[in-house]
Amino acid sequence: MGSIGYGEILLILIIALLLFGPEKLPEFGKAFGRAIKEFKKAENEVKSFFKDDNYLEKPESFNKEEEKIENQNKDE
Repeated sequence: MGSIGYGEILLILIIALLLFGPEKLPEFGKAFGRAIKEFKKAENEVKSFFKDDNYLEKPESFNKEEEKIENQNKDE
C-alpha cells in the first residue's frame, strides 16, 4: 500500500468518465480542485497559528492578577 500508480489513475479516470459523462466531468474537476484548494488554505492557516508562539502567551491582565495573588500569599 502506498502511492497510486499510472494504471490506477487511468482506471479511476475511465470510471469517472463513465459515471459522470464527458459533459459533467470538467465541472466535477473544477469543484474537486476548489475543494482541495480550500482544504490546503485551512491547513496552512492552522499550521501558521501553531507555528506562531503567541498563542501560548498569557494575557497581560492575567499576569497582573497572578502577581496580586502571589503578593497576598507572601504577606500572610
